[in-house]
Amino acid sequence: MSENACETSKCCGKKLWAFVILALGIALGGFFPGYYYYQAKLKDNFVTVKGLAEMDVKADLGIWNIKFVATGNDLLTVQKNMASNLSLIKNYLIEKGFDANEISEGRIETNDLMTNPYRDKDFAARYILNQTVTLRSEKVDLIEQTLRSSGELVAKGVVFDSQTYGSPVSYIFTRLNDIKPQMLEEATRNARQAALEFAKSSGSEVGKIRRASQGVFSIQPLLAIAGESESSQINKRVRVVSTIEFWLN
Repeated sequence: MSENACETSKCCGKKLWAFVILALGIALGGFFPGYYYYQAKLKDNFVTVKGLAEMDVKADLGIWNIKFVATGNDLLTVQKNMASNLSLIKNYLIEKGFDANEISEGRIETNDLMTNPYRDKDFAARYILNQTVTLRSEKVDLIEQTLRSSGELVAKGVVFDSQTYGSPVSYIFTRLNDIKPQMLEEATRNARQAALEFAKSSGSEVGKIRRASQGVFSIQPLLAIAGESESSQINKRVRVVSTIEFWLN
């Protein structure tokens, strides 16, 4: 073989290898982005569901604000009337079964109509005194019973303030933190059940939790009664909705 032929053969071999390397580089260049894109899509394969949990609870604290008034034209007489009414209320509560340390009394508020420039000239009584006795107790059932029989105080001459006598008791549930773990567990279980239903229809399997949002706990009245607030009912319903993302395999 001539020297020129050898040179030509070597040149062709180099070109062939260069072509092979270029082709392989192009192939790999297309493979790796495609592979990682595929892996990225797998990692984005998840479902977002909501899980509801509800629990009926009972208030464990009651706060009863008993506001009463007395009127008259002689301040000293009205003050004596207030003192008498205060004693009647405190004795009444203790007789019903409450402890003295559960009862507290507020200051007396005095309104002298003669000092009001916009007063009605034909007012029946010059002085209006009011005071609030607050009962704070965990005996919520006893509070409700005592409230129903509070007419006994009216029969003894106690006049309640008309603005607070309608719904003077607030029933409060204070043990929310005690039931949170149980409710969150139930909400998660219900969310997974919803995810399983979704996965069943899509031919997938539910994996681990990708992300979770606890949600806000709300305390609602057990019975929805028009014009009645949650705090006026002893029995309540605690509700939470958790948002959870599950991986799908």
